[in-house]
Amino acid sequence: MSTDDPNGPTSPAPASGRSPRQGLGGSPIGSTVSIVLAVVAVVAGFLILNSITDDGGSSSGDETITTTSVAVADTAVDATTTTTEAPLVTEGATVIVANASGVPGSAGRMTDELAAVTFTMGTATNATSGTIEESVVYYDAGIAAAQSVADSVAQVLGGLAVETVPTPPPVDGGTLNGAGVLVMLGTAQADKTLAELSTPEASVVTAPPVAGGTTADTTVTATTGG
Repeated sequence: MSTDDPNGPTSPAPASGRSPRQGLGGSPIGSTVSIVLAVVAVVAGFLILNSITDDGGSSSGDETITTTSVAVADTAVDATTTTTEAPLVTEGATVIVANASGVPGSAGRMTDELAAVTFTMGTATNATSGTIEESVVYYDAGIAAAQSVADSVAQVLGGLAVETVPTPPPVDGGTLNGAGVLVMLGTAQADKTLAELSTPEASVVTAPPVAGGTTADTTVTATTGG
């Protein structure tokens, strides 16, 4: 027989909704999942940042430097200087040699030297202007080829001065007898061959000793005045 009082207060009916699920320790499961996701995100971010840093630091080791070699041709330079002399003009004017050196017979011997290289020669004579040191070549401007012949005579005699002949010419008789070129032979060129006058003299100079070496003889070419 029931002892319940039908007129007594009745117990409240359970709510129609379901109560939330509880995790361990009484915490809701949703909060736990959120924490786990946050931790995973932090770890993932750390790994990504670490990967980027490693890539940046190792890039320099992978670079390749390419060196291009350029071949330069070795060109030899010829330091030899070639002097070209103008061709001699030996025709068109007669040449007379006047002795102004004081050396007897030197004008005749120079006449023979010039004739050997095909100049047209007149009879040797004597100068009236006294003795001179350096020879001079004069030419008659009234004869067309006289200056060219005079330049050639001056060339073979070692490079003499060339001037127009004074009036009257400074020779015995005061005339050239139709000759267009006059050589006033001075002491510097008297009794010398054309080979001696046209070739510079060479002298040997002893060079100072080099440290650790021996004394060497150096040939130096010196040009004289004839």
